[in-house]
Amino acid sequence: MKLVTDFTEYQILDLNNGKKLESWNGIVLSRPDPQVIWKKEENALWESADAIYDRSNTGGGKWKIKKNIPSSWIISYHDLKFNLKLMGFKHTGLFPEQAYNWNLIREKIRNANREIKVLNLFAYTGAATIAALSAGASVVHVDSSRGMIDWAKENVKLNHLEDASVRFLVDDVRKFVKREIRRGNKYDIIIMDPPSFGRGSKSEVWNIETDLDDLLKDTAELLSDDPLLFLINSYTTGLSKTVLEDLLYLRINSKWKGFVSSDELGLPVNNSKLILPCGIYARWESLK
Repeated sequence: MKLVTDFTEYQILDLNNGKKLESWNGIVLSRPDPQVIWKKEENALWESADAIYDRSNTGGGKWKIKKNIPSSWIISYHDLKFNLKLMGFKHTGLFPEQAYNWNLIREKIRNANREIKVLNLFAYTGAATIAALSAGASVVHVDSSRGMIDWAKENVKLNHLEDASVRFLVDDVRKFVKREIRRGNKYDIIIMDPPSFGRGSKSEVWNIETDLDDLLKDTAELLSDDPLLFLINSYTTGLSKTVLEDLLYLRINSKWKGFVSSDELGLPVNNSKLILPCGIYARWESLK
């Protein structure tokens, strides 16, 4: 497992009874987490929560605000900054464990010593886009949600990257990729963070188990003649990292010989030996 241990403004304070208690640059949140299957005596730390996400038995849930907190606030990871907000479905707009991948992306771009084009699919609020832009790459950022695109633009501005080369597109990822194939566009790095289920910009239905392989076959055609990285993240319960490796061997490494690897991502718990698993990744890398 790859652990992110240097995100000083984000801390997991405790895990108990299906919940995680976290500090996001001083704002303490209690949120559900399906990985926390144990029950232990609850300590006084939980009383420090500024907001609690209560999940409904009928689906969804809502935030219970205990203390006055801003509608948005900023968190930093080294030189990168991100806007945070309490979203309707328990999220804040950032996944801290992805810092591991942000570092990898920046390293690949900086070590290439040439112009690098990045395609970020299912790009959400743009953390990976910010990482790539900060290292000097150009980025095409695609997401089906107008709200997420607007949030990503806020993050670009927050990091003073307004003059960087970035295109934001509200689009269904599968349709966009097919159009890019017809246009003949190519990318040196491709990143994707597909949901388990989702809907495109025109209500197109996405199911990772039935649609991911076809998407990979198409997206592989967008790799340049000298690609650096193809990265897949997943939070889908039950989808093995080995399955993602297999897909990369079949769809990417069969044409561009490189190195395929995968692992879990995790976050440590303060003052504890506990670790919270936070999804999986698989990646293809060039041998150069």
